[in-house]
Amino acid sequence: MIARIKSWATHPLLRPHPLGSAEWFAAQSRLFDEKPLVQRCYALWYQLLLNDADSVQSPGAIVELGSGSSRLKLQRPDIIASDVVPGEVDLVADGRLLPFRDASVKALLLTHVFHHIPDVAAFLNEAERILVPGGVISMVDCAHTPFSRFFFGRIHPEPYRDDAQDWSFPPGNTMLDSNQALTWIVLERDRPRFERDHPAFTIERRRWLPWFSYLLSGGVNLRSFVPPGCQSLVRAADTLLKPLDPLCAIHWHRTLRKRSGAGLRPARN
Repeated sequence: MIARIKSWATHPLLRPHPLGSAEWFAAQSRLFDEKPLVQRCYALWYQLLLNDADSVQSPGAIVELGSGSSRLKLQRPDIIASDVVPGEVDLVADGRLLPFRDASVKALLLTHVFHHIPDVAAFLNEAERILVPGGVISMVDCAHTPFSRFFFGRIHPEPYRDDAQDWSFPPGNTMLDSNQALTWIVLERDRPRFERDHPAFTIERRRWLPWFSYLLSGGVNLRSFVPPGCQSLVRAADTLLKPLDPLCAIHWHRTLRKRSGAGLRPARN
């Protein structure tokens, strides 16, 4: 039954193409352009990321990880767009081994990327090394609410393993390699370990993000369930349903900040 629901819910434009192929990305980009509610959600997400970057007083680069065909760079052309594979990016970079000098980056921005990093501890070590004091890791990722656990665990194609004991998973070669529960595991469930192993960072912010309009829009992969002419009503529902965010939100905004007094982590060999 769940498999049939997934197949039906997937947008017809995406079905003919292998996940992660150039054709799949092109179809996904077309869907984005056709869905104003999705554009509204991403506009909010991007503004939160940029606000975090602008909160850093020290000079340094702003780097987007896992940017793909970055729409964030359209808003801020000086951002360094990076991904693990070549494409419409400025730089090919792996979050576990970042090609930047010590204390040369003011902000690392991630949208649906953290849960794809095969070794989060390695990423945090690299982030500590390259960020300036007061620099930020700002990200939008999968939340951990009763509804999000059902949605990501049963409907979404990527794994959601909130019982995983490690902050890592075996890396493969597909876009499905991930654990969508990683932000909750690292920043909530295993917070004592995070504070012990990465004392240079403070967990600064958790913000629930609008979920009702995103779900009904179908995001960038699924069919839209919003009747024509009803978009303003759906947007209004986001505000009315905000008290249900702790139960139903599927995304959150998380901010980690490197302490101003934190010393440099030794550079990798």
